[in-house]
Amino acid sequence: MQNLSTFKLIERISTIVRAEERKKYAALGLQPIHIQVLDYLSACNSYSNTAVGITEYFGLTKGTVSQTLQVLERKGYLEKEIDDEDARVTHLLLSKNGEKLLEEANHDDIFEQAQQAVLSKQYASLDDALKMTLFTLQKGCDVKSFGSCDSCINFNVEDNHYICTETNLPVWQIETHKICREHRFAA
Repeated sequence: MQNLSTFKLIERISTIVRAEERKKYAALGLQPIHIQVLDYLSACNSYSNTAVGITEYFGLTKGTVSQTLQVLERKGYLEKEIDDEDARVTHLLLSKNGEKLLEEANHDDIFEQAQQAVLSKQYASLDDALKMTLFTLQKGCDVKSFGSCDSCINFNVEDNHYICTETNLPVWQIETHKICREHRFAA
């Protein structure tokens, strides 16, 4: 597997998760941030279930949060409730449809497989666990691995030269640790 730092592993896992979310929710006219906001609202307390709370939590602009909330309310996933003690405060609550959508969003076999792969083994480091998570997500989501040549099933050494059996082209030593779009895991 490619030699990635912890940050890069997390970044790559996040990229796959976001791509899968975009595909999954596009049919509903939703973006990943919409599900993230619903998830936040399901987990926050009554002091934090406001537009300001969402803005601060996600580091978004007020305009972006306002548009996000409009979409969620228009689609019936969100309800607004005026605070009993301060009419200037509006609390944001999940509707029944919002709860149902979030329950479906949080039940994903691909991510369950990744979690089980990690839980089934003892890893020496966080990086090893993240690498297994990434590998499982890449296989489960059927996305290219973009690994380094030296960790690829197609990487071969012939007569003291490196060659890619997929492309039948030489691989220069300086490139053996670099990312390749033709990468295929040996496992």
